[in-house]
Parts: sequence; C-alpha cells; structure tokens
Amino acid sequence: MASVIEKTIRAAVTPVLTGVAGLNRKRMKAPEGGHPYLTGIHKPMTEEITLADMKVDGEIPKTLDGRYLRIGPNPVTTPDEASYHWFVGDGMTHGVRIVDGKALWYRNRWVRSNAVSDALGEERKPGTRRPRTDNANTNVVGINGRTFAIVEAGGFPVELTDELDTIAHNPFDGTLEHGFSAHPHIDPKTGETHAIVYDAPVADKVWHTVLGTDGLVKRQEPIAVKDGPSIHDCQITDNYVLVFDLPATFSMKRMLAGFTFPYDWNPDHPARVGLCPRDGSGRDTIWCAVDPCYVYHPANAFETKDGKVIVDVVVHESTYARTTFGPGGAWSRLERWTVDPVTQKVARKTLSDRAQEFPRYDERKTTQDYRYIYSIALAGRPDELDMAGTELFKHDLTTGETAVRNFGEDRHPGEFVFVPRSDDAGEDEGWLIGLVIDMSNETTELQILNADDFLGEPQAVIHLPHRIPPGFHGNWVAS
Repeated sequence: MASVIEKTIRAAVTPVLTGVAGLNRKRMKAPEGGHPYLTGIHKPMTEEITLADMKVDGEIPKTLDGRYLRIGPNPVTTPDEASYHWFVGDGMTHGVRIVDGKALWYRNRWVRSNAVSDALGEERKPGTRRPRTDNANTNVVGINGRTFAIVEAGGFPVELTDELDTIAHNPFDGTLEHGFSAHPHIDPKTGETHAIVYDAPVADKVWHTVLGTDGLVKRQEPIAVKDGPSIHDCQITDNYVLVFDLPATFSMKRMLAGFTFPYDWNPDHPARVGLCPRDGSGRDTIWCAVDPCYVYHPANAFETKDGKVIVDVVVHESTYARTTFGPGGAWSRLERWTVDPVTQKVARKTLSDRAQEFPRYDERKTTQDYRYIYSIALAGRPDELDMAGTELFKHDLTTGETAVRNFGEDRHPGEFVFVPRSDDAGEDEGWLIGLVIDMSNETTELQILNADDFLGEPQAVIHLPHRIPPGFHGNWVAS
C-alpha cells in the first residue's frame, strides 16, 4: 500500500508540475505538415456509428460465437499538436458481433473518461478513478464474463457493456490498488490473469498483479526498480513472471517541457530482464542483464528442462529517443531471448530482421513450447512506428521459415488474433481475425483467415464503409 508520505508528495507536486507543463505547452510549436498520429491513416473518427447488415464475402464460420474487439486512441476534440503523443489519445473501442455465421453488428464507442463525457455534453460515468488519469485506450479484454478497456501507467480499468457502452470506472470491484496494465496474460493451466503494473509517479517499484478466476485481485507484489521505467508488457512461465526493465523511463525534463507523455530514452538506466517468482517475494526477483534495447511486446515464453527461460520478443533499437510524438527507434526485429537465471545473462538470437510488431500466437500454448507467431510488418518511417505496412507474417519456429501475406497496395493490416476452431484443435488449426484498412477507398475490412491456409483466400471478409484508425490492441471474446 502506498505510504501516506508518498500520497501526500504526489498530491502536492502534481498540480505544480501540471501547471508548469501547461505554460510550456503554450510555447511549443506544432509539427510541420501535421501531426503524424492525427493525419493520414491515423486521422481520428469523428462520430459513433452502429451498423447492421454489413456486406460479407465468403462464409463466416458458424462455430464462431462472440465479439471481435479493438481499441485505440481517438481524440474526441482536437488536441494540441505540439505536445500530443499517440499514447495519450481518448480511447475508442470498435466491435463486431458474430454468431450463427452472421455479422450482427458493428459499433464504435468512446470510452467515457470525464474529459470525453464533458466534451460530449453527457453526465460523467460513475466509479473509482485515479487522480491523474481516467483514460483507457490500449487494450480491450474479456475477464470473467465482463468487458474491460485497460491502460498502463496508473489508470484503472473501465468496464463496458457487451455493446461497448461505458458502465463505470471499475478497479475490479475495489480489489485493485495500483492501477493496471495494458497487457495481462492468462495462464491456461490455472485460469489466473497476470500483469506487471507501473504507476508513472512511482519511480522505485512496480507490481506483479494477479487476478483470480473470479476476476478479483489476489496478489499485488511490489518489485523494486529505479528511475520509473515504462514496462508495457510482460510474459509468464510456469514459475516466473518476466519483468522487462529497459531504458525507457519517466522524464521530468519532458514533463516540465509540456509533453503529455513524459517518457524518454535513458541510456544510463541498466537494461535487464527480471524473473520474479510467481508465488514468491518480489525481493527474490532474479535480474539478468541484456544489451540496451526496448520491448513493447513479447510473444510466448516457456521454461526449458535445464531451467532456462525462452521468450520471443519484438525488439526495438530504442524508443522515445527520436520523436516526442510516438514510439520511435531506428529499427525493430523479432528475436528469441534465452534467459539464464544461473549466469544472470540473456542470449539473443535474431529470428527475423524485418521491421514488425504486435506478435500474437495461440494463447492456449502460454507457458509451453510452441511453433507459430503471427505479426504485422511496419513500413515507412521506422522512427514513427508507421502502421502503414501491407504484410502479415507467419513465423514457423520449427522450420525457421516465414510466410508473408501481402494485402496489396494501400491496404494495411492491424494486429491479427488467433482463434482455435475448437477447444481441442491443434496449434494453427484455427482462424486469424483482424482489421485491414483500405486507404484508397477510406474503408475497412474485418478479415477472417484460415491460419493453416495462411496464403489462401480469406474464409470471410466483413466490409465496413469507413476507415478505422490503426489503433492498438484487440481480442476475440467468446460468448
């Protein structure tokens, strides 16, 4: 539990720093040619839409019963371009309901933070908020039969209806204290949900937070760190939760300068991967040194017979160093890391040197050895993490081969999620579901691909008559 002194300092300092930042923000200059995350493919939507009777090519599998959900930043009012960062935009969820071989509806809804409700002229939604932020824009997940929009850096989850309307700001029925993560991971063996949580004003600790099968918090174990690192994701094995403590840290300089996302590349911060015992003390975390880099997203992780930890990660050369508008970094690639708790070192092997992001896999294989990773190609400016690639990758970790599906010129896929055809289907026996933006026509398609016929014709394509901005993450939530 945060100490009284910590809470008092945070309450006293935050308004002062916010005021100084606001003054500096007024002196900043907007980027020439428009903000890269407010124009072009990233141009925000301006209204909430409900659609039915969408055009469908192919045949939607009759066994699919659920919702494909996706979320991303979509400012409800025009932000200050000089200080705006992609990661802080108002959250907007998108969803397609599928059942009995039909696409029943599409909906997009802003997540009702206080700022969004005020801008829309609505009564504010109930619930418990953190004092610094109540936005949620990074992932949307199903937990224990409920739907939550989630975010990192200290914000609480926001509970949504099945139709994506905001119910309340809900810290898991009052059991969550320190905010949550954008990337929880469910252990298929236990049903528990694991996350590494950081809170922007807290520089000296993060937390291993675990939800039980009832959707309530059962563990919030502190892990000591320095400099306030930004830890976007984690992964789990049978015995550990992996903590990616890398050189992207809170920057007082950027905060005072007026930037809305005050993180920067910090070469003085040691890069390391922590192996925190899942059921033990954070003090017993085994820290293993790694060369400086940044990881937003791992694929799967598992333990070898000799006690090492294998984790596959998309690695960025750096982040936040080259731009104040988005992630940045000179390059990204897919690597396999072998983390040795005895030598406390990390061996790195490049699996693919193509620029890519958003690796997904068959999540029934979480904590187990596995074969396939699906990720999207990045294109354009590597320092802006441009989402305008046209390719989807399927990496075969057994053969070392990569199949490349190209959607065509001006057609840009987002993150694709894997959905098995049945509970006992083999790995890769299922569908890949994701959005593809058609910039030539300003439209979007929800494509359902056969994972085991990766280069074949789509199983089904659901047509949406508008462009959905690339956004961040999504999931298939079964009914």
